[in-house]
Amino acid sequence: MKRTIDCRRFTGYKPCAPGMVCAGCLQRQPRGKKVLIINLDALGAVLMTTALLPAVKRRDPDSTVHWVTLPAAVPLLANNPLIDRIWPYDFETVTILQSMRYHRLYSVDKSPRSDALAMMVPARMKLGFGLDRDGAIAPFNREADYAYRLGLDDRLKFKENQVAGVRFLAQALKLDYRNDEYVLELTGQEKDLAREFRRRNKIGDGDIAIGFNTGCSDLFPNKKMTVEQHLWLIRRIRQVLPKARLVLLGGKAETERNLEIRRKAGTSVINSPTDQGLRRGIVYIQACDLVVTGDTSAMHMAIALRKWVVAWFGLSCAPEIELFGRGEKIVSSLDCAPCWRKSCDRLSCVRELDTEAMLAAVARGARRLEQPGR
Repeated sequence: MKRTIDCRRFTGYKPCAPGMVCAGCLQRQPRGKKVLIINLDALGAVLMTTALLPAVKRRDPDSTVHWVTLPAAVPLLANNPLIDRIWPYDFETVTILQSMRYHRLYSVDKSPRSDALAMMVPARMKLGFGLDRDGAIAPFNREADYAYRLGLDDRLKFKENQVAGVRFLAQALKLDYRNDEYVLELTGQEKDLAREFRRRNKIGDGDIAIGFNTGCSDLFPNKKMTVEQHLWLIRRIRQVLPKARLVLLGGKAETERNLEIRRKAGTSVINSPTDQGLRRGIVYIQACDLVVTGDTSAMHMAIALRKWVVAWFGLSCAPEIELFGRGEKIVSSLDCAPCWRKSCDRLSCVRELDTEAMLAAVARGARRLEQPGR
């Protein structure tokens, strides 16, 4: 087949802008090496993987980077300056990708659907995880062995591992990770909306807005505190930090929960909208200075936005999360934690959550944020 124009914006369908002519164009951007990232995991995991993008670009500075993810996660990658194209995972995408060829393919997830796709897409080098002939997940390269073992050895994952997830993923993908942070870019309009939210709710530039992420995904419903625990924390924060402004955060699933909390806590608590979509939810996190949360996608959003984070961990593995020096982890001391169970009859890690420790961590974070030059 005839070679097409070497430009990362060229589709062969129409010019990249009205009136443009490809022949003789002086704005051509060569594709360089083509890189594909396959990451269909949870929203928070997708955000965490963005921390590897600077290393991807260091490896191939002039590369064209494509990313396949679930449609629900596409908004997290929008406006990302290090990604040239986002492919929503569907039948059409799978069909198209099989006709393309990449220089390097990074398969991040240990899941059959992701790794089956990794097997189908042509690439000169494949790193991370694929499927063997029996449909079992297997590492492409020996550097991925440690991340692979974490999924098979509960003692290693739950008790011994002290390596952050972004670091063992970088090792698995043979990337030169240098403590790079998540890459989540808001548009200018979104930044204006965050400032307007603060102005409308009378949160001054010198005020500290503390956001409470009150929910979690349906997959692991025990990553959220009880309504009573939220109310206790709100009451005590008002006593310890009387000038702080308190904001409830969440999505559609938290609408009734947040209304209940606000009704019981009082109207001085600000209830952010929960029905405006993922990107607008990120805007309301941006409007906060400190975020209290479980190990959820909202925690990863707050990390990506460089907020001070107070995160609690019950069923999930605290060492796998990197806060980049901005926050504290409240970790369960129960023998059964972590466990990654989707259901539990006892819910001890929620009921016995150390809310006093959370209060102290919030107070320390607020004092830190009050310092000049924060």
